[in-house]
Amino acid sequence: MVKKFVFTFACALLLLGNTTAHAGKVHVLSAVVKDKTIKGAKVTWQRSGQKSVHAMTNANGDATSKGLPDDNDTMMLIEKDGYSTLIATCPCDGYTYALSPEMKNLDGLRVVLTWGYKPSDLDSHLVYENNHVYFKKKRGTGSNLDVDDTTSYGPETITITKQQRGKKYVYAVRDYSNGGRSSSTKLARSHARVDVYVGKSLLRTFEVDPTTKGTDWVVFGIDERGAFHDINKYTTCSGTDTLTSYLNQIIDAESFESNIQRTNTATVRAQQLNKKGEAAYQAKDYENAARLFASAINLDPELSQAYSNLGVTFPKLNLYAEALWANRKAIDLASGSRANIIRASSYYNIARIYEKKGEWNAALTNYRYALENREHNAYHKGIRRMENKLNQ
Repeated sequence: MVKKFVFTFACALLLLGNTTAHAGKVHVLSAVVKDKTIKGAKVTWQRSGQKSVHAMTNANGDATSKGLPDDNDTMMLIEKDGYSTLIATCPCDGYTYALSPEMKNLDGLRVVLTWGYKPSDLDSHLVYENNHVYFKKKRGTGSNLDVDDTTSYGPETITITKQQRGKKYVYAVRDYSNGGRSSSTKLARSHARVDVYVGKSLLRTFEVDPTTKGTDWVVFGIDERGAFHDINKYTTCSGTDTLTSYLNQIIDAESFESNIQRTNTATVRAQQLNKKGEAAYQAKDYENAARLFASAINLDPELSQAYSNLGVTFPKLNLYAEALWANRKAIDLASGSRANIIRASSYYNIARIYEKKGEWNAALTNYRYALENREHNAYHKGIRRMENKLNQ
């Protein structure tokens, strides 16, 4: 059985009514088909020390429970075969959730934007070489805008079906309703949230900074080797053309600039969680190990060892696209005297996944990258196997 893995908590964002309703009612939609309700999803409310409460969504995508208080001490899970599991911190009553179908492609990625009642129109923008995917151009090379929403809440979804190696990507959110107003705080107060899915899993969640000003939020980038980079920068562009130019400047820069801030306390805690994850891995408790490594990365997005650990843990759970994601970030963060060893091992892990999936060219490329970083007989053998496959 293939396990699903939830990397971060995804909170409710799409308010249907006020949150003082007496029952825990939630509404579940597809993240990729506009206004499509999800029937038969299992919704579970959990609270420490109390019995869990379960409900199934009906034909309208609604599920209701009166069993537990609707506050921050209650967690909610939404599960359905074929979709990535979603976990939310309550209050949940009156909110809508968007479920993302599991992605089959090893190099795919999905971005789901959701927000509150105001402003009415936030837009997703994905820019990469010769492409700008947004509401006026919904299809790009290997990507498309699945859902465009202009009447509050979202979801607004962009799917990259296959990332193109050697090309950089940048994803941004624009407050179309208040575009060009540098003093605007409407985006900051929108409760906007960006969920990033890879394979079967929700891997990253970004929340808008409620203290900032501006109408444009540059959320993340992907580099030429496929490594994911937090950017989290706010600005104001006068229009779409100006935003396009600004995002292309970010792409043309030598590297992505991160504006993520973390405390010393978070860094220390992340290291502690990583060590606990290593102990769980040694005990062959791979699912718990993955959760601990993931929690460490939530606290410190640049903890390289946690990415390396996830890179070898995810395959134990048959989560191969997720493993590629983790290994690529481990390569990006590798430093110090062991940097070449870390990079070589991660490239080798990537090559083995591509080989397992029958993608010989990609496997060969990554075996060669491994060998460039470290001499090892296993890398030579991998290269020979792939060359033989390609010459058959």
